Amino acid sequence: MILVILGTQDKEFPRLLEAVEKQIKNGVIKEKVIVQAGQTKYQSDVMEIFDLVPAPEFDKLLDEADLIITHGGVGTILAAIKKGKKIIAAPRLQKYKEHHNDHQRQIIKEFASKGYLIELRDFSKLDKVIEKSYSFKPKKFESHTSSMIQLLENYMEEDNHISWLNRFYEGLSYLFFGACTTGINILAFYLLRKLSINIYISNGISWFIAVCFAYITNRLFVFHSKGKVIKESFSFIFFRLLSLVFDMAFLFLFVDIIGIDEMISKVIVNILIIIINYVFSKIFIFRGGIKNE
Repeated sequence: MILVILGTQDKEFPRLLEAVEKQIKNGVIKEKVIVQAGQTKYQSDVMEIFDLVPAPEFDKLLDEADLIITHGGVGTILAAIKKGKKIIAAPRLQKYKEHHNDHQRQIIKEFASKGYLIELRDFSKLDKVIEKSYSFKPKKFESHTSSMIQLLENYMEEDNHISWLNRFYEGLSYLFFGACTTGINILAFYLLRKLSINIYISNGISWFIAVCFAYITNRLFVFHSKGKVIKESFSFIFFRLLSLVFDMAFLFLFVDIIGIDEMISKVIVNILIIIINYVFSKIFIFRGGIKNE
């Protein structure tokens, strides 16, 4: 069995899965392939794909695997090395928006130079690297090597720092553009009401204007999405329509049932909708939410 591991990094890594699937269909890989895909959304009829695998089950898969094909995550590589597994490691690269930098290339190069794994530089040559793995005998890991320990500590610290910063910046970005979207929504609502347009029609029109602004800013500046535009657009519209239902319901509750001033109600409702929309955008629409490796 071949185990493909993409970790739980915040960026997708479909390039590696595409390369593996190609070799399965070309007949180079004949073994069963199980994938721990993390944040990478990928459909395949020749690989068994899981987003996340519980720790005990993951450890069992590591034990059963004849070959590990992985990204350059330090934790994953170490876990496989300690079990004496044959490893093919492929770095996530910044230019493909697979990581925030190219340090996985350095990590893999260091491990490969010491004989712990095989580095995959060119994904089109995965077949040759797999063939090489048949005769490859990985070096037994020496955890007492001070230079290696220092290297790993530096990279782990850098990963944690980057992950924390990106969660912080994503939150700030969403709050900023969320406030802008809310401002546009409330301003449009106010102007439409000044024209004596029905409160719910005004709410619907202001919602539409705000949605157009929100889609562009969320995709480009908050979640830095690289997903398919058409697919994301439909998802975005669907969940925004769902949030519009909440919007109308809350507005009716505050204005018609409780009797709160409509502009105050509009502000309160928009704060609630910001939270709802963030959850929808983060989980269901845009790929690139921040998680640890």
